[in-house]
Amino acid sequence: MYNKRIKIFVLIIASLLLVCLLRLIQMQLLVDSSLQDEITKLKLQRGHYRLLKTLRGKILDRKGQVLAIDEPRFQLCISYELTRFFDERVQRAKFLKASKKENPELALSKVQEEIKNKFEVLQQIIEKCSHFGFEHDEIENKIKKINDSIWNLRTHLAWKRNYPEQDFSQAVPDVNERILLAFKVDIAEMHKNWPLLELETDDDIFTAQLEFSDIDGIGIQSKSHRVYPFKSVAAQTIGWVGLATQKEDRQLFAGDRRLSYQSDEVCGREDGVEYVCETALRGKRGEEVYDINRELQNRVETEFGKDVHLTLDIELQQRIENYLVNCNFNSNCKAPTSAVIIDVATGDILAMVSMPDFDLNRARYDYGSLYSDSNEPLRNRAINKQYPPGSVVKPLILIAAIESGKGRPSEIVNCPARKAPKGWPSCWLYNRYRSGHDDRWQNNARNAIKGSCNIYFSRLANRLKPSVLQEWLFKFGYGHKISLAPPAAIGEAKSSRDFRQAQGQISNTILGSEITDFNEVPLLTKSELRYFGIGQGNLRVTPLQVANAMAIIARGGLYKKPRLFIDGIEQTESIALNISKETLDMVYDGMSAVVNESGGTAYKEFSHAGFSKQGIMVYGKTGSTERPDHAWFSGFAEDNGGHSVAIAVVVEGGQHGSSDAGSLAREMIQFCIEAGYIGRKTGY
Repeated sequence: MYNKRIKIFVLIIASLLLVCLLRLIQMQLLVDSSLQDEITKLKLQRGHYRLLKTLRGKILDRKGQVLAIDEPRFQLCISYELTRFFDERVQRAKFLKASKKENPELALSKVQEEIKNKFEVLQQIIEKCSHFGFEHDEIENKIKKINDSIWNLRTHLAWKRNYPEQDFSQAVPDVNERILLAFKVDIAEMHKNWPLLELETDDDIFTAQLEFSDIDGIGIQSKSHRVYPFKSVAAQTIGWVGLATQKEDRQLFAGDRRLSYQSDEVCGREDGVEYVCETALRGKRGEEVYDINRELQNRVETEFGKDVHLTLDIELQQRIENYLVNCNFNSNCKAPTSAVIIDVATGDILAMVSMPDFDLNRARYDYGSLYSDSNEPLRNRAINKQYPPGSVVKPLILIAAIESGKGRPSEIVNCPARKAPKGWPSCWLYNRYRSGHDDRWQNNARNAIKGSCNIYFSRLANRLKPSVLQEWLFKFGYGHKISLAPPAAIGEAKSSRDFRQAQGQISNTILGSEITDFNEVPLLTKSELRYFGIGQGNLRVTPLQVANAMAIIARGGLYKKPRLFIDGIEQTESIALNISKETLDMVYDGMSAVVNESGGTAYKEFSHAGFSKQGIMVYGKTGSTERPDHAWFSGFAEDNGGHSVAIAVVVEGGQHGSSDAGSLAREMIQFCIEAGYIGRKTGY
């Protein structure tokens, strides 16, 4: 009986073991098992993600020249596990913990030996760093900064987790107890490597590999670094990157683990292409998913940021900027200056210059001094500073008057050698030479442009209804922003970013809101008309608006929005302003006379330029303003094949539109010829 019971018991045990074995086989081998899925999920929940680095897209000019690119930089990095032995607070915490062990003497001896060994290793590292041109004090200070930043964070968390409602020193008066509480805090920063020095050359990298290969806790790591090969050229337009620490940065990709910024990552700083195109340029980091056993379960590859192509010709822009700051050629080399050049046929912005400039590679580090500089190098004067246009507005005034039936090309408006009546602007010719245009020619429309007669244009503007003049200025792009935002084809429309711009002003009222429709423009007072006629009073424009207006005239009265981004889609949309051929011919005649006929306000600057021998015809208009003083030149240059570029130049503090701005525009036109945009070298 007893043996029978034993057999039954053994049989039951064997059956149970068999069931368990079968279940185990099912769990391990049957991949479709729901239990296996649950186990995998649990492993993953206790596992971790490793996020890979992002790579920002490039910014390129119209010819493919690289304007901004991420390049690898190599750093000698050190672990906090090593640097902490240079921290007296950590040393004290280790001794305090050792003193509480069962055998404190042995524990204290081990800690002392550990600290001594690690300290010797750190001294060896500091000595080796001197081979790369660093002083001992520099490296020691870097190690101290690493230790301070981590210890301060550990102390803060020790307080927040234990005594958030009290002052830490009052809640824990004993400094040793506070140190021990901080020492217990474990944070991610304790387990990463920290940069100690930059390895500038291949020789530095090779030397570092030899010098530090046998030292644990120190090694070479690469990181992505934004580089601007052309340094300061087109700085305000290209923009720069800085650490993504602002609230707006964090909100842009909030909730997206692969797009949101980590503490050491950068983003475009306002404004410039880097900022405006952040959603396109920003790369999407890859990730690796590991389970609790540290086994790789999934890998998602990094998606590089998109490249952004600009219409700028960086070499043309560079040549212009170099000329502007060369005091051997430009007497106003120290003056803030802006220039815009537009390809008339396409509307492409070939150059958008704002001086003074700054080195994009240094912007993050020099931001404080750049921001406080009274010359405002960070401001893009071409689009974000507005000026009274002076006489460069006169061709538009003439078009508005003739097309509205308030003037005739053949009509003569006398400009005698005497001061204008009170409340009216006098002619510049009288103010400077005590003469009038009547002494030179019949003061009709084309001659009034040629000589820039204030008497003619103030009288002409005064005949117009304020709303009529304003509407014509609005049609030419004045009084509202010209959006340069990238089209949807550049990247996903996650944000509606655009460049910071001044919209200008075509009324008496300074508006805080953005004008998007002509009906939103406040009505100009009648008394302002005479001053608007000569580009003074409350009239304000940007250099881009002036260059764009000249492109419209060169196109025969077709408005086409200027563009800064190339997206593979040809820009064909244009709006006809319905200006008669007779009016345009008269304006062309007058603007040609400005630079090509004796007595023209810019004839002296252009008479020996030799453009006609190169098959180039130049049409121009000078301008100068008072209170504030600025010098202008605007116009366009056309070759025999119909290719043309429009230009606007303004020199802050300039006294004469002809000599101060006209001479600069002349050279810029020559640069455009040599770059092949007009003249015999055109590739259209």
